[in-house]
Amino acid sequence: MVNKVKQSVYVKVAGLTYIVIILLGIFSANVIESGLIVPGNDAATFRNIVEHKFLFRIGVASEVLMYFLVILLSSSLFIILKTVDKNLAMLALLMRVAEAIMGAATVVLSGLVPLHLITIDRVFPSEQIHTLLRLFLDIRGSGLDIVLMFIGVGGSIFCYLFYKSNYVPKFLACWGIFTYLSMLFLSFASLISPDISETFKMVFYIPGGLFELIFGFWLLLKGINVKNSI
Repeated sequence: MVNKVKQSVYVKVAGLTYIVIILLGIFSANVIESGLIVPGNDAATFRNIVEHKFLFRIGVASEVLMYFLVILLSSSLFIILKTVDKNLAMLALLMRVAEAIMGAATVVLSGLVPLHLITIDRVFPSEQIHTLLRLFLDIRGSGLDIVLMFIGVGGSIFCYLFYKSNYVPKFLACWGIFTYLSMLFLSFASLISPDISETFKMVFYIPGGLFELIFGFWLLLKGINVKNSI
């Protein structure tokens, strides 16, 4: 049994990591990706990465850090919620750890491999290098669809346990369950129909990111209500 002092520490760790993960995700997508990757123009993307290798490496490092924090977050949530249902909490932890492993592997392929391609651009024709670059960057999208599956399952289970425990307001837990199940739906939809527009995806990403940000601040500032817990 985790005592109240230790439990409050894990709650704050979970809240802080929720917030940092979202901020890193926003930084990676809106600062790194949008500035370097030009959709439909492989040559321009290649040129941007060559000219801004350090910025691209920062993006890779931020994503690796993000998945490291996912493990820290999930471990904290497991410790908080294992008294509610240890088996479900363990299942959620395993799902989120699988997310981190899959995400990190995707980063290696879509981040480190393109950096190595830059160094061999004089060995092979430019067109081949550009095509390979596009291939590995496209792998990132497919990899993230799989990552979303693990997020959807693990996240919804953790939120269900919060709902069951009465640690947080039920509307907040319900929002989380809906959000993560929506991500699970999006992951399958993207695999079945890979041409789904980015606008459609943002309909799912924005509410999900907003939930994690608000839930993170709630845990960090308000904590959990152990008096009304089961």
